[in-house]
Amino acid sequence: MTTARGPWQRILVRGVNWLGDAVMTTPALLRLRAAQPQAHISLLTPEKLADLWAGHPAIDAVLLIGRGENPWRVGRQLRGHGYEAGLVFPNSPRAALELWRGRIPIRVGYAASWRRWWLTHPLPPRTEGGRMRKRSAAEVRRLLAASPSPAPSASEGGEAHHLYHYLHLAAALGADPTPIAPRLVVSEAEVIEAVRRFGLAPRDAPGRLWLGLNPGAEYGPAKRWPADRFAATALEVHRRLRCGWVVFGGPGEASLAEAIAGQIAGGAAKDAPVPVLNLAGQTTLRQLCALLRSCRALLTNDTGPMHVAAALGTPVVALFGSTAPALTGPGLPGDPAHRILRAPVPCSPCFRRECPVDLRCLTNLELTPVVEALCACVLPSPAG
Repeated sequence: MTTARGPWQRILVRGVNWLGDAVMTTPALLRLRAAQPQAHISLLTPEKLADLWAGHPAIDAVLLIGRGENPWRVGRQLRGHGYEAGLVFPNSPRAALELWRGRIPIRVGYAASWRRWWLTHPLPPRTEGGRMRKRSAAEVRRLLAASPSPAPSASEGGEAHHLYHYLHLAAALGADPTPIAPRLVVSEAEVIEAVRRFGLAPRDAPGRLWLGLNPGAEYGPAKRWPADRFAATALEVHRRLRCGWVVFGGPGEASLAEAIAGQIAGGAAKDAPVPVLNLAGQTTLRQLCALLRSCRALLTNDTGPMHVAAALGTPVVALFGSTAPALTGPGLPGDPAHRILRAPVPCSPCFRRECPVDLRCLTNLELTPVVEALCACVLPSPAG
């Protein structure tokens, strides 16, 4: 592998554009910090993700890309800061162009289409990396007709997870590519303020036990477990643990969250009401982080908040349908703190936004294993 190990005094990292992907870059950033402790490391990120990086130990400064801001202007703004080396996490031509326009002498990134000439150190794609190839509707139907059982996935196991993708890039600047768990930072003061504002109690405080529920998925309905099953799971877990529920989601998921919160409240026994707070669309990114940190566990689809919760130390029960946990599972691959559940069907993962058939990858996932997984996250093991 072509490397440019420094040491460097000023490094710019072009961050990724989506919440979950950003969390999966944190192992690479932490490894880069350890390898270049003397360096001033700046992160160039879309402004919607800026608050994610407050207080993060790998980052000295955050530079923002405004919504609709073109790469030519972004590149010009990078000039004059004395950056000696740049790391390009996204595979897009735009991200490489920004650093080229910024006249950063060393520019490291994967040699994806239409951009290798803007990089001084274009790295070949990793052969170990799993592909997110979207299946056609015809292929989905053909797989279901040909086989009643799931076919083995080439992306399962090994170093397919996306965090290896970013670690490999950071290694070109001298970082150790050995994986570590994703990590985000939220202060105790932020947690105390968030739980006070929204009426929760911190994770380890006496009183109400709160669990989180994240039923949406911005990518599309092929990643969403049915809403009525989220509600039914919440009711059964409450029956066993007498817990409260916090329903999370973005502004576009407010109606979904409202419907589920209503089903939870309406389905409870009169003598055992279920405390449920619908906070979809009501929190800032920092408040979301603080509240996820305060929950004892999170039940979620494969989404950005899934990655955020795991990186804050909250156990996650993650439900996978059209996507592959080997590529985007929560936390460090194999971490026993998190439970990953999926129904074995031959067409999954298809990486489609909408299912062209009957969504069996999620509808075949029954309540009982989900309930058991959540209770196992919360209750101490017999050995403990």
